[in-house]
Amino acid sequence: MGRLFGTDGARGIANTELTCELAMQIGRAAAVVLTRHTNRKPKIIIAKDTRVSSEMLEAALTAGLCSVGADAELLGVIPTPAVAYLVPKYEADAGIMISASHNPVEFNGIKLFSRTGYKLPDQVEEEIEALILDHPERIALKKGIELGRVYRRKSAVSDYVEHVKRTVDIDLSGINVAVDCANGSASATADLLFRELGASAHIIHANPNGMNINDKCGSTNLDALIYYMKANGCQVGVAFDGDADRCLAVDENGNRVDGDQILAIFARSMKQEGRLAKDTAVITVMSNFGMQQFGRASGIQMVSTAVGDRYVLEEMLRQGYNLGGEDSGHIILKDYANTGDGQLTAVQLLRIYKQSGLPMSELAKAMVKSPQVMRNLPAAPEAQAHFLEDEQIIEAIREVERSLGDRGRILVRASGTEPLIRVMLEGDEYTVINEYCDQVCRVIQERIG
Repeated sequence: MGRLFGTDGARGIANTELTCELAMQIGRAAAVVLTRHTNRKPKIIIAKDTRVSSEMLEAALTAGLCSVGADAELLGVIPTPAVAYLVPKYEADAGIMISASHNPVEFNGIKLFSRTGYKLPDQVEEEIEALILDHPERIALKKGIELGRVYRRKSAVSDYVEHVKRTVDIDLSGINVAVDCANGSASATADLLFRELGASAHIIHANPNGMNINDKCGSTNLDALIYYMKANGCQVGVAFDGDADRCLAVDENGNRVDGDQILAIFARSMKQEGRLAKDTAVITVMSNFGMQQFGRASGIQMVSTAVGDRYVLEEMLRQGYNLGGEDSGHIILKDYANTGDGQLTAVQLLRIYKQSGLPMSELAKAMVKSPQVMRNLPAAPEAQAHFLEDEQIIEAIREVERSLGDRGRILVRASGTEPLIRVMLEGDEYTVINEYCDQVCRVIQERIG
C-alpha cells in the first residue's frame, strides 16, 4: 500500500484527511505523470458520486488540472465503471472518479484511470505520490493562455447506458426486479438502463441528498431491499454500492447472493456457452472455500490473487482470462469492461436468470458456501501498518492455524480502503470458528490499544 493510494485510490475523511489542498496536488501530479507523452493540450475527464464533499473535491481537482495546463471535462454524477469506459471513448488522456465507494458519507476518494480506461498500476501511483510528497517543485505551473479550460459534457449517462445495454442480447421483460441504488451513482443511470431493457424494475434508494449515500441501503446493507422485495412480490433484487462498481443480489426467498455466488453463476454459464477463457475464473484470498469446491466439481480452475479488483484484473490481463471477481461484488467481465461494474453485472445476471428459467435461489446453489466468520476491528494507520510484526498477534494466528489444520483457514489483513483490520475464518463448524475468531480479535485489540 502506498503513502497516499490504497488498494482503490486515495481515500480518507473529506476535508480532514482528503483535503482540498491534497486533491489539488493529486490533480496536478496526475496530469503531469499521465499526460507526459501527449502531443496536444491534455484533456482529463472527471466524474463523481453523490456525497456532499464530491463537489468540493471536484473543484479542487479541476483547479489542479487547469493550473498545469490540462483541460478538465466534467461528466457529473455517473458510476466509476462509466469513467473507465468513457476515457477511451471520449479520447481523454486520463480519467478521475471522485468517490469513496461503499464507505460512509464522511469519507471520499480519488480514483485515477489511464487513457486506456484501466486503473493505474502500483508503480504509476507511486510515481504520482513521489511527485506530491517528495518533489513538488518539479510540477511546473502554467500561466496566461497556457492554463487549462473547464468543459461540461451532458451525454455521459446516455453513452454509458447504451454501452451496458449492448452487452445483453435479449430483453428482460417479464422480470420483476427490485434495484437498490444506494442513493449513489446508480441513481443517475439505473432507471434508464433497466427500463430500456424491458425489465419491470422497482428503483429504490435513488434520491440522493448528499448525505444519504450507503445509509442503511445498497450492497452494504441489504435489509431494506429484502423488506421491499417481500412487500412487493419481487422475483429478484440487485443492490449497488455508492459508486456502482459492486453488485450483490437477493433471491426470491430474501436470501443474500454474494459476489462469490454470482461469480460461480457466471463461470458455469460462460463455460457451458464456450465463452470462459481457459476454463478459469480469478478470485481473491477472501473468496469462500466453497469456490474451490465449485471449481473442482465444474471443471473450472480457480486462480487466487491479493484482495482488490485491480489485482484480479492484473492477473486476468497477464494470463488472458475473461472472468474474475471478489466476494464483495466486484465482478470483472473482461469481454465488456476494464473494471468491476455493478450494473453490467446485474443485467448479465438477469440475462442468465431469464434464459435458465430457474429461480435465483436455484442458480445460487452453483456454489455452496463454507461457514465463515468476519470481524472488522477499528485501527489507526500506524497499527494497520505494523500489527503483523507483533509476536503475540503472530502466535495467536499460528495457534488457530494449527487447530484448524486442513479443515479451515484464517486470514488477517489490514483493509486497503478503510481504517480497519479484517479477521476472517472459515471451517467446518460455525461455533468453532466463531470462538477462534473471538480469541484472535481479543489479542489484536489488546496489542494495538
